Amino acid sequence: MSQPDMNRIVGSHDLLLVTLDTLRHDVARELAAEGAIPNLARHLPGGRWEERHSPASFTYAAHQAFFAGFLPTPVAPGRHPRLFAARFEGSETTAEGTWVFDAPDLVTGLAEAGYHTVCIGGVGFFNKRGALGSVLPGLFAESHWEPEFGVASPTSFEAQVARAEEVVASLPAERRLFLFVNVSALHQPNWFHLPGATAEAGDSRTTHAAALRYVDRHIGRLFAAMSGRRPCFAIVCSDHGTAYGEDGHTGHRIGHEVVWTVPYAHFILDTCETP
Repeated sequence: MSQPDMNRIVGSHDLLLVTLDTLRHDVARELAAEGAIPNLARHLPGGRWEERHSPASFTYAAHQAFFAGFLPTPVAPGRHPRLFAARFEGSETTAEGTWVFDAPDLVTGLAEAGYHTVCIGGVGFFNKRGALGSVLPGLFAESHWEPEFGVASPTSFEAQVARAEEVVASLPAERRLFLFVNVSALHQPNWFHLPGATAEAGDSRTTHAAALRYVDRHIGRLFAAMSGRRPCFAIVCSDHGTAYGEDGHTGHRIGHEVVWTVPYAHFILDTCETP
C-alpha cells in the first residue's frame, strides 16, 4: 500500500479512523473477494484488504497503541514507515512522510493542530460507565456512547452512523475534524446479524461474516458524511481478530494467528462521496 505524505494531509483534510472491532482478516478477505462488501471494497486498493499484524490482542491495548501512532504493521519483513508518530529519539519508523506530533497521543496532537476530535464508541472500553471505560474516550474533545451503539444492539452501526452525521452537520464548515468510530457489530454477540440464527446456537465465523455484511450496508453513509465538507483521509482496520474454535480457542486476548492478523486499508474520500 502506498505511503502518503501525512504532512500534506494533516491540516488540509478531515481525518477518519474506523476500527472494525474484532474483525478477522480471513473473513474480511473472503467477503471482499466474493463481492459481498461492495461499499468497503470499492475503496480498498485493488479491491483487497492489506494483511497486517495488530500491536495487541484486545481492544484496550490495541487502541492505546493506535492513539500513540502505532497502527497495525504490514506482515512483510522490514521497517515500515508510520503515518503518525510522537516525537521520539531513535524511532526507526518515523520517515519523511510521517506526521510527527509533540504530545503523548495522536488525539491530543491533532487537537493542538486545530482539529476538533470526536469519538463515537462501541464496545465496553468506550462506554464511559466507569473509570476504565472513560480512559480512551477521555482523550477526545467530544465523545459519544449509548447502549444503542454497543455490542448487544442489532442496529448498533446504524445508530453510530446517525450520530456521526449529526456531529458533522453541527460542526462549522471551516473547522477540521478528526472522527474516530469504534464499530461494535463484529464483536460477540453477533449471531443476530444472520437471518435464522439463534442465541442458543451462538456466534460463529458465519455470523461474524454476516455482521461485516451488515456494516457494509451502512458504511457508505459514514463516508458520505465525512467527505461532504472537504477531502477526507480515512483509515479502516481491525484492532484484533477473534477465535471461533481454532486449536480449541474461543475469543481473543490470546496469541493466536487469527487474533494477531487483521485487515487494514487507508484511502482518500474525495469531496461529495456518495453513499
